[in-house]
Amino acid sequence: MGEAGGASGPGQSRESPSEASGAGTTTKDGGSARKAPRGAPSAVEVDGRRLKISNLDKVLYPTAGTTKAEVIHYYTEIAPVLLPHLDDRPLTVVRFPEGVGAAGFFSKNAPSHRPEWVRTATLPSPGSSKNRGTIDYLVAEERPTLVWLANLAAIEMHTPMWRVSTRRPDLVVADLDPGPGTTVLDCARVALLLREVMPEPLCVKTSGSKGLQVYGRVDDGRESMKVRDEMHVVAERLARDHPDLVVSNMRKDLRPGRVLLDWSQNNPAKTTVSVYSLRARAAPTASAPVTWDEVANARQPADLVFTAAQVLDRVAAHGDLFAPLLGPPPAAT
Repeated sequence: MGEAGGASGPGQSRESPSEASGAGTTTKDGGSARKAPRGAPSAVEVDGRRLKISNLDKVLYPTAGTTKAEVIHYYTEIAPVLLPHLDDRPLTVVRFPEGVGAAGFFSKNAPSHRPEWVRTATLPSPGSSKNRGTIDYLVAEERPTLVWLANLAAIEMHTPMWRVSTRRPDLVVADLDPGPGTTVLDCARVALLLREVMPEPLCVKTSGSKGLQVYGRVDDGRESMKVRDEMHVVAERLARDHPDLVVSNMRKDLRPGRVLLDWSQNNPAKTTVSVYSLRARAAPTASAPVTWDEVANARQPADLVFTAAQVLDRVAAHGDLFAPLLGPPPAAT
């Protein structure tokens, strides 16, 4: 497929990722001001790491016309704020080698053809569908890793709430998924309710798809299943107090007209899309942090949808709105 990349050998040309991707000035709709070059794979240097990128003109978002070069550009530019949220976490990616209009696949095990400088962590595999005892997870620590993954058409990046170094959660998430007949505006109403019952620091982001996700910190070394059970209690309370708006039961027949408060994402075997990750939608949307004022003042669903280019603009203007969640890993109790 021409998607795999690795370290380049001696004598190969080296370009900056912007030169190789043709991704210089970004337009507001997520496009690039320059076209990606055609031809053989290019050897590039990113922050001192050498790797190959290829098929840069391949369209990964057919409806929007967004190319692989533009995906690489996004992950190159967003790296300074994305990497701190990926650091010390096992990474699962969703790859779309033929673009988001075709079937993608989840990838947990690190490819054998990875560059030697890409970090991995061999960890137990709870709930593995392939009966694996362990998985060699990728751990994204550097911008070159993001560029290498983007070259593999890894559109989405997903992480659990726990860290590799402690195997304990430092985050808790309430994943708000609008049921039939509801929108992200209904999710916003639930997010504001959560703000009243969850302790600060508390941050909210779009899923990049249909819903919202509210995150908090876990600092006391609680195990993942305890965090999950405590979020379950919160979800049941809100469902009981607001039965016409919130549902905590996963049954699909209960979801029309309500927002599912998915507490189960705190299970250590589950992952949630990372902040700043692209999503495999018709347009190149991304999971974007938003302010609580934006949540409260949203009047139409489009107010809480952001393309890759808009996310870059927001970071340039406001910095990392998810920074309050960053901190040292919790000590085990």
